[in-house]
Amino acid sequence: MPLDHGLIGVESAPHERSWTSADTLLYALGVGAGTEELAFTTENSAGIRQRVLPTFAVLAAQAPTGRRLGDVDPAMLVHAEQSFELHRELPPAGRVRTTSTVTGIYDKGSGALVTTEARAADAENGESLITSRSSVFIRGEGGFGGERGPRDEWAEPGRPPDHTVTYETRQDQALLYRLSGDRNPLHSDPVFAARAGFPRPILHGLCTYGITGRALLHAVAGSDPARFAAMSGRFSKPVFPGETLTVSIWTSGDGATALFRTAKDDGTVVIDRGRAAFRPA
Repeated sequence: MPLDHGLIGVESAPHERSWTSADTLLYALGVGAGTEELAFTTENSAGIRQRVLPTFAVLAAQAPTGRRLGDVDPAMLVHAEQSFELHRELPPAGRVRTTSTVTGIYDKGSGALVTTEARAADAENGESLITSRSSVFIRGEGGFGGERGPRDEWAEPGRPPDHTVTYETRQDQALLYRLSGDRNPLHSDPVFAARAGFPRPILHGLCTYGITGRALLHAVAGSDPARFAAMSGRFSKPVFPGETLTVSIWTSGDGATALFRTAKDDGTVVIDRGRAAFRPA
């Protein structure tokens, strides 16, 4: 069954989602935060109020489209790109009402790129909270003669990074991160991972994204999530739990924007075309 192009532009019914203080604490642990980030990993430390890592916005805004893309083998699907805008700081516990729309299905030859936008509003007062945009690449679904999609002209600045942040991931990182909702066996089941062509389960792309977001938050935004306005990036290679990640960050002169790239120890880039925006202190 081919991909359903009739989905493009059709807004889903509103989907309501809530989260608790425990959910945002678990998410922070899942993306590697620990005892040096107690504002994000505890709710009862003396003199510290609980806050939320900005990249939790991607999970908070997730919503079903209400229709299937087609008869797609989930082993052939990978997360390709992710971006979000935060219209205000996320609360430790909250409730949103989200609508989502498939915005494009593009022909990449060896596969199809499906792009989606979700808009989440505070369920209590209707104020916009999150705009999230993502894309998935589905291997084997290309070649239908469609448009290839827009190009991103991201270019690395011709100078050393202003910040370089390195984090080690844990061997069980994916097992912890999956408790935040993504139970895809690609990240836990060796048999399923082998079927998808990997020697062992891979780390969730959004876990790598969250680890990268922590680096940006602490290096550029002074660890203040209220200053974190937006982030985007493309997943270029998989990460295996236990590998070390280094985030290279180039900031603008006024600190309002940054370009970034995340790579493994051997130089393999795993998130590229990274952009982030920040509010003034």
